[in-house]
Amino acid sequence: MSCAVSSMGIDEVQADLVRRFTHFSRAKDRYRYLIDMGKQLQNLNTSFLTEENRIHGCQSQVWIHIENKNGLLFIKAKSDAAIVSGLIVLLLKIYNGRSPEEIVHTSLDFLARTGLLQELSPNRSTGLYHMIKRIRDEAKMYLSI
Repeated sequence: MSCAVSSMGIDEVQADLVRRFTHFSRAKDRYRYLIDMGKQLQNLNTSFLTEENRIHGCQSQVWIHIENKNGLLFIKAKSDAAIVSGLIVLLLKIYNGRSPEEIVHTSLDFLARTGLLQELSPNRSTGLYHMIKRIRDEAKMYLSI
């Protein structure tokens, strides 16, 4: 469950994540799985822990750094919270190594089907929204270049 670029299409990745999370009938088990996912988050170089990369609107500390390499966006991120780290890994599985077009046009309806959205606190839901918004806003910026 690394944050490496997936060889699967976005729809396949989403279906796989839904299958993995809906395997658990209890919210506690889904959270445990999410926390385990977060442990796989690669360290973000401290030089990227800047105010510019910080996600505002998150209760915990979150930084996201995005690089464009040959038309694909590669994302690295860090959080000081276990559950948020898991949410980051979830987003990286969808977005990392994708084109700006794919990122901008990807529906995230699958998040509701995982059962996670209904269980997140309002603060975590807001933080997730701000992480998604940052990634999509940067993708849109690359589309306009």
